[in-house]
Amino acid sequence: MIAFVDKMRDRFGVELVCRVMRQAEVGFLTARGYRAAKARPASARQLRDELLIPEIVRLHAENYGVYGARKMHALLRRQGWVIGRDQTGRLMRIAGVHGVKRSKKVFTTKSDSASEKPKDLVQRQFTADAPRRLWVADVTYVATWSGFAYVAFVTDVFSRRIVGWNVASTLKADILPLQALNMAAWATDGNLDGLVHHADHGSNYLAVVYTDRIEELGATPSTGTVGDSFDNAMAEAVNGLYKTELIRRRGPWRTVEQVELATLEYVWWWNNQRLHGELDMRTPAEVEADYYTGLDTPLGTPVSQAAR
Repeated sequence: MIAFVDKMRDRFGVELVCRVMRQAEVGFLTARGYRAAKARPASARQLRDELLIPEIVRLHAENYGVYGARKMHALLRRQGWVIGRDQTGRLMRIAGVHGVKRSKKVFTTKSDSASEKPKDLVQRQFTADAPRRLWVADVTYVATWSGFAYVAFVTDVFSRRIVGWNVASTLKADILPLQALNMAAWATDGNLDGLVHHADHGSNYLAVVYTDRIEELGATPSTGTVGDSFDNAMAEAVNGLYKTELIRRRGPWRTVEQVELATLEYVWWWNNQRLHGELDMRTPAEVEADYYTGLDTPLGTPVSQAAR
């Protein structure tokens, strides 16, 4: 009520606004009540709100403007604020910020019916007990003014870290997904012994140049079906979030190079700053760091104590 009177007082005057609104809305404050409220010192809640709202706006913008109340609440607590989830939602509504919703999936790969297909070694069980045990890969696309930009991601299932990616103007196996795989392998010194590489039946992932490279690195290929969001669920999820959080919010896109630069920044944010609900509101980098810290813990020492 006070905010409404503040907005209209210069145009109509306080008395007229309050008199008219009291006729239209039962319980609307009087002119005397308005002046008393304006003269009253700000409450502790109001002062706290005024402090938190700009912080929420800043953090929301720094995280691609995609966080809803759940992740914003977790982020604020990580920043040291003692705040409830309902309060976070209320302040986000006041600030005019909100999370994003994912749209329907569009399929970008075509099956090669003539090629021999590796077996599905994952069977929709996208879990791993350590990094570098199971990688999932998929391709999506971005429309630009100069044509389509195709994007390939390789994601580690254990930590949800994007370990390899590439942006190109073609879907050719030796240019698009192979470069993403090589980027992922680079951090391992080219040794992927014991790792399962899972993709769909897209022709670029079944190409000889790609499957040979997987085996050369010591990994085992695995494939689900094309167009089945369950058979390659995690890779599909990464693509969907990428399109929702970056592509649709920052477009239109002019060139493939512009998409590539934006993807570089997004992957860094995804790995090092984005809070993942599936990881108990941690980042992929934190999950992997916690895992390797546990490996360095002396025998007999609880990991919880070693991490303190």
